Amino acid sequence: MAANYWASTQRLYWRFTKAGLSDMRQKLENEDRTILQQYPLPDIRLISIFFNQQLCKLGNRMSVRQQALATAQVYIRRFYTRIDVRNTNPYLILATALYLACKMEESPQYIRVVVSEARGMWPGMYISDLPSMSYSSNRLPADFIPTDVSKLGECEFYLISEMNSQLIVHHPYRTLQELQGRLNLGQEDISLAWCIINDHYLTDLPLLVAPHVVAIAAIFLALTLKPTQGGLQAAANAAAALANAAQPAKGVSDTGQSAANTPQDRIQYFIGWLAEGEVDIQAVVDSMQELISLYDVWEQYSEKTCKEQISRFVKARGLDK
Repeated sequence: MAANYWASTQRLYWRFTKAGLSDMRQKLENEDRTILQQYPLPDIRLISIFFNQQLCKLGNRMSVRQQALATAQVYIRRFYTRIDVRNTNPYLILATALYLACKMEESPQYIRVVVSEARGMWPGMYISDLPSMSYSSNRLPADFIPTDVSKLGECEFYLISEMNSQLIVHHPYRTLQELQGRLNLGQEDISLAWCIINDHYLTDLPLLVAPHVVAIAAIFLALTLKPTQGGLQAAANAAAALANAAQPAKGVSDTGQSAANTPQDRIQYFIGWLAEGEVDIQAVVDSMQELISLYDVWEQYSEKTCKEQISRFVKARGLDK
């Protein structure tokens, strides 16, 4: 196990550029253009929102800790850089990723409990209930999660294999906690930043930047969104301003921390601290813009649409067997 992110497999093997990630996905789509055209899917961010919501609901049924949920989401995102979603049963992948993540985060769940709860979450439905898939005779019942627990066990080995057994995941939560005192952050700031970190798992950021970059971006968004109440546009403006933060006045010291009591003081202190450090400011700005883009596209999200489109290819291609 890598004791820190810099020596971890996460940094060495699971960090990509945007262009590289796009090429990987394009290659998967080019493998079978017929399936791509036959089963179109919404924006990947909308699918990610759906996966996140389903995973959180399943996790809540089993009282799974947040870090295990976060690890499961990283596993899912890694897996789908290797395998096209249309060639899988996403519900089984979600349940398996959560089962595996719980073991890795030292809070294991019994496999029978995971299967039982997953079947309760995604009960059997009838094929004729799906759009464009009606049958004149008997309505055929079909389950998303098999009753045979060995299927989940087999899927677990499938995930491990596709991730090359590189299962240790470093998260931004630790950095957030370490910076709380250093930046004089209030509990409201921390709570909002924590929620933003949770949201970053719905984007490609876990595959693009280091965890500490995400934590810093979340802190800045938390500081700028709350005091201005200007919504996403205010945050976007703040991100643009931060891009020029490499040239602020120097001399921010620990003595200034005690004066950072008002929201505006904390923002100014944070910018000064960031400028004096060695953090990649452009990466922080890009991360903020990625999160803002997620919140913008979230308005288009429809759980019903995602569920129908996923169920359609799972049932039509017999991926629930």
